Amino acid sequence: MRFISRVAQNVSSSSSDNGKLGTFGGVFVPSLLTILGVIMYLRFGWVVGNVGLVGTLLIVTLSTSITFLTSLSIAAISTDQVVRTGGAYYMISRSLGIETGGAVGIPLFLAQALSVALYVIGFAESLTDVFPVLNIKIVGIVVTIGIAMLALFSTKATIRSQYFILAAIAISLLSLIFGKPLEATNVEMWGAPSEKSESFWVVFAVFFPAVTGIMAGVNLSGDLENPSRSIPKGTFMAVGVGYIIYMTLPIILASRADAITLLSDPLVMRRISWWGDAILLGVWGATLSSAVGSILGAPRILQALAKDRVLPHYMQWLGKGTGKDNIPRAGTLLTMVVAILAVYLGNLDVIAPVLSMFFLTTYGVLNIAAGIETLLGSPSFRPSFKVHWAFSFLGAAGCLAVMFLINATATLVAAFFVSVIFVWLKRRGIQTAFGDVRRGLWLAVARSALLRVNKIPDAKNWRPNILILSGAPTKRWHLITLGADFTGGQALMTVSTVIKAPDVPFERLQKMEDNIREFLQSRRVQALVRVVSAEDPFVGGERLVSMYGIGGLVPNTVMLGDTQEMSHHRPYCDMIRHFYEARRNVIIVRAEEDDNFGERKRIDLWWGGLNKNGGLMLLMTYLLHNSLNWQNADVVVKMVVSDESAEEKTRKNIDDIIHNMRVKFDRQVIVSHGRSFWEILHEESQEADLVMLGLAEPKDTFLEYYEDLSRKTLELPPTVFVLAAQELDFKEVLL
Repeated sequence: MRFISRVAQNVSSSSSDNGKLGTFGGVFVPSLLTILGVIMYLRFGWVVGNVGLVGTLLIVTLSTSITFLTSLSIAAISTDQVVRTGGAYYMISRSLGIETGGAVGIPLFLAQALSVALYVIGFAESLTDVFPVLNIKIVGIVVTIGIAMLALFSTKATIRSQYFILAAIAISLLSLIFGKPLEATNVEMWGAPSEKSESFWVVFAVFFPAVTGIMAGVNLSGDLENPSRSIPKGTFMAVGVGYIIYMTLPIILASRADAITLLSDPLVMRRISWWGDAILLGVWGATLSSAVGSILGAPRILQALAKDRVLPHYMQWLGKGTGKDNIPRAGTLLTMVVAILAVYLGNLDVIAPVLSMFFLTTYGVLNIAAGIETLLGSPSFRPSFKVHWAFSFLGAAGCLAVMFLINATATLVAAFFVSVIFVWLKRRGIQTAFGDVRRGLWLAVARSALLRVNKIPDAKNWRPNILILSGAPTKRWHLITLGADFTGGQALMTVSTVIKAPDVPFERLQKMEDNIREFLQSRRVQALVRVVSAEDPFVGGERLVSMYGIGGLVPNTVMLGDTQEMSHHRPYCDMIRHFYEARRNVIIVRAEEDDNFGERKRIDLWWGGLNKNGGLMLLMTYLLHNSLNWQNADVVVKMVVSDESAEEKTRKNIDDIIHNMRVKFDRQVIVSHGRSFWEILHEESQEADLVMLGLAEPKDTFLEYYEDLSRKTLELPPTVFVLAAQELDFKEVLL
């Protein structure tokens, strides 16, 4: 009675006046009870019998080291932010993003819910061994409903029940300590008694789940009075106490029973204890405590997933809590139904390994989150408990290694499941009100890359970094689609707009950029966006091209539409000359605003040889042909010669170039027979969907040249004019 009285006092002191849980009742007890599970009672003797005393102590130390490293990461994250409902899911989503959090959180909920059934079935089996008259499924269903009803109406009452379970486990351990030897022992200090014994790593894989369970307290984060204090302190206490117990038990077992006995009798602890039946109380307590921890944790993960809109819209009701404790009753009922179905169906041995992988995946991702946060050194990450990033990544590596040691197939199945959920959430494009570490990570990568990008063009790694002067994207959408086809997701594209106004407030420019960015994202176009203002759009375009970019990463190609306004021709041509002098390639697209480039079945490339324009034209056509929109188009390289004597030589030269380029282009050599190039162009390309032409170097007479070119090509299908300006031999890129 005195012991029960002291437990009751501890229960009251573990909760605050406002009903929230403290460190002892909210974190330490749930975590410790999950750690001290059935493996301790039914498999510890087998472990000692297989690998000896020293081998067992080493396994315990290695296993606990991984959970301890994970506890360090948990402590770092939980002391940097207020951890609300959702525990591990909440911490991961706020660090690595909603998609990663959801990809881990949804499997974690399923693992917790099905774990209720696993633990309840274990309890029912051990109970029916003592009382054979009982039915396993009926016992399992009744126990599941009982603990669910307890969790449904009072978190404090559920926690209070765990104190009695803790008392039962404590009595069983005391009974074991004060027991007596069963026989003379010959347990090896290191190694196995026979060749039939299991190897060290096989035994390690069997034992490792015994030290997991540190999430039991973390899952109650929303019910804690002070999560930032209770989570690290309670978790460390549970890991430490569990380690002491696990380091003591092998010594007791090795000194009281023979190795053969330890291997053959799962309940050897019952035989060497002072009161043997106390071990049964411990086994029952261990299974029930783990079931209670899961029935408390699973609904709270589900509640957090629903609140963050990770779950589909029709499941948002699962995010509601009731009462001053914000109990997720709907989620608890759903968890109960899942557990009852699993108990009724019976054998969960097939999916049990995958569930273990989900827990270990959570541990590993928590370590990665803490490691990345620390490594980036973001000013917003200021945990009061500091951990070096190397320890976090070491913990993640340990989790991954253990996953493959335990069950490689289950690891791959779990990884596939998590990946599918991640892709699904990514495609949904969930908007959140909180930031995460991904932007900081990309900024760090971008900084490192920018410092290493050489400003001098490199033929081997050349890509068209395109700046599109589109104006309003909705009016010249064909420019953006063609630019996206040129870049093909392998190069940068910037959609830019120049507002004709001398002084536009920064807030308005920012708002316009946001609107254009959202418009592009809705059309699934990946591009940067820049909006500037200038008193004149042509001057603004020149200014933008001169100033846009950072380090060696500046646009090497400017893409724009043509102009039909006679009054705009001179400033337009001056702007083209400015781009050329700034060593920017120029691509001018002449097409109607709503032009979809026909059926995209044929591209005519009018070629004049492998000079600068010719090389760039071939290269841009190759990139265009590689795009999804133009991959079925026939590309015809066309060249005009004056007479038949030059035809064969020209044909052979083009064939050699196409062969060396390793592309499937056709070629056509046309003898002029006195016709002008413009006559031939109109005759041969009227049925093309896109025409590629070179543009002369913009000299003093460029205005007259451009106006004449516009007149001569006016009746053609959509036409692209290409002007190479970079100091780069495009032959090196092509051949």
